[in-house]
Amino acid sequence: MSANVLITGGADSVGKVMALAFAARGDRVHICDANADALAATLADYPGLHGTVCDVGSPDDVARLFLEARAWMGDIDVLVNNVGIAGPRALIEDIAVADWQQSMNVNVGGMLYCMQQAIPSMKARQHGAIINFSTGSTRTRLPRRTAYVASKFAVEGLTLNAARELGPFNVRCNAILPGAINNARMRKIIGDRAEEVGQPVEAVTRDMLRFISMRTTVEPEEIADMVLFLASDGAQKVTGELISVSGNVEWED
Repeated sequence: MSANVLITGGADSVGKVMALAFAARGDRVHICDANADALAATLADYPGLHGTVCDVGSPDDVARLFLEARAWMGDIDVLVNNVGIAGPRALIEDIAVADWQQSMNVNVGGMLYCMQQAIPSMKARQHGAIINFSTGSTRTRLPRRTAYVASKFAVEGLTLNAARELGPFNVRCNAILPGAINNARMRKIIGDRAEEVGQPVEAVTRDMLRFISMRTTVEPEEIADMVLFLASDGAQKVTGELISVSGNVEWED
């Protein structure tokens, strides 16, 4: 049976891969993205997808997103809260208040706003799955990235508490903790690091992989596979879980 799926941050990278994976199995998929050009390009390339330009940090934008999604596909069965921003790179005492507030509002508030829109109909129908995106950095910690890591710890608290609150209504909530994803963002991070330390990209990559037990990055398709599983009937009793898809990240610098 097909599902109605809403994915935030679905115009590129992991979000787009997830959207295409859900669509390939016959689901109706609505995506959003704050980048209007990227969203327009993705919708042009894949006309089966629908989408809305949306800043999830704005409750008004989120309300419009759900209004547009419901207008063509009905109530949401699966919500994938994929959007997250990197936040400032700074020592704790140097974090600007505005940067802290933006990290919390987008990374945590954006998920809450979307959940508030999706949950009432899920509870009424006794059916639904919510998948939130945290990070493997909540397990390894990450100096100079406190705003990001703290916001993702909050995502995990939101997920676990939602699982308990929504369980009696047969609505499940889990979180994915990705590791080093082989995407443009990670390749840029490695490239910037290589330039900073004056080493080849290959050497910096090898150094990074030393701190992943399986010595490998994660492909976007592997993240999508886990999300599809959590949204499937095969995971009917899986809720309140923080699931790492990382090859076991041991440490990050």
